Amino acid sequence: MDADLIIVGAGMVGSTLALALKDSGLNILVLDGGPLSVQPFDHDASFEPRVSALSAASQRVLERLDVWPGVVARRSSPYGEMQVWDGSGTGQIHFNAASVHADTLGHIIENRVVQDALLERLHDSDVGLMANARLEQLRRSGDDWLLTLNDGRQLRTRLLVAADGANSAVRRLAGCATREWDYLHHAIVTSVRCERPHKATAWQRFTDEGPLAFLPLVGAEGEHWCSIVWSTTPARAEHLMALDDDAFCAELGVDFEHRLGKVLHADRRLCIPLRQRHAKRYVEEGLALIGDAAHTIHPLAGQGVNLGFLDAAVLADVLLHAHERGENLAEERVLSRFERRRMPHNLAMMAAMEGFERLFQADPLPLRWLRNAGLNLVDDLPEAKALFVRQALGLTGDLPELARA
Repeated sequence: MDADLIIVGAGMVGSTLALALKDSGLNILVLDGGPLSVQPFDHDASFEPRVSALSAASQRVLERLDVWPGVVARRSSPYGEMQVWDGSGTGQIHFNAASVHADTLGHIIENRVVQDALLERLHDSDVGLMANARLEQLRRSGDDWLLTLNDGRQLRTRLLVAADGANSAVRRLAGCATREWDYLHHAIVTSVRCERPHKATAWQRFTDEGPLAFLPLVGAEGEHWCSIVWSTTPARAEHLMALDDDAFCAELGVDFEHRLGKVLHADRRLCIPLRQRHAKRYVEEGLALIGDAAHTIHPLAGQGVNLGFLDAAVLADVLLHAHERGENLAEERVLSRFERRRMPHNLAMMAAMEGFERLFQADPLPLRWLRNAGLNLVDDLPEAKALFVRQALGLTGDLPELARA
């Protein structure tokens, strides 16, 4: 089977790219190892442990693709404030969407909710979908890529996009070089019910072992739910995963300083090793890497999927404009336009997250004093805080067409 463009990976980022290109006239095929089915949403079901903090820019992209109504119809949790404090000192800072005349700072949404809303739109489009298809081999055949699947089927395309996640098979089989290192931390993620309301606020405490985030979720009336991301050492993570629910909730409450009262209940926990990874190049002739296939960052500010949405939107910009001009979309000269727009932004975000992570892990007293004084200083500077808020909303810099107002 031949296609003008094959996207490997129908996750949030790959599906977004496919939808952005659905009216281009290109023959597009999206393949994924999963079933690609959309299940009826049960509003009474437990929260999925994996969530994303979608920025205003990501929301705009999904609105333009007519995906956002499907997200909101399922389950989403807007938040308008953020409280950040240093658990080893007195430094704290408070962010508010109203400081930039915005209604929200973002939305906490289960990944499955976003995924199903995207797939719903894809099923209504002319984009080709190939479920339960795992890539086994990849090689060059003239100017094309020849893909061999686990069931022996072969596909051919001039342009291949890797959107298959942090452990990308496309990146590995194509021999794309990466820079990567282990954070020596694991993240425990789950949903918890708290004694007191979260006030539509994202809470983040920096502990000696790593950041602990409580992200607001909209639960049943009278119940106060949060999604947590608890970054800690592998040894502590192993200990926490071995605890029964009551003991886990007790330790979690202590580490969070009981800001929302007692932690009353915890859902199923996942433990995820944290690793930084960045491809040395996002493109080569006939190939582009987007989302986690190109870069993975610390979950410190929940920016990973937002970077991926912007990758997809910028690549769509580049391909649509080149297609209108009759250019060869697979040429490295064309694809490099995407790399030039996205790599500096992604590297800057990765460096910022790395800097925060290292600063708050630092033990020397002068650095502890510096970070506490810095937090308090910025908290007293409305313009500086507004700048941070605008960055978090994702509405600054070189925005793709889909993210513009």
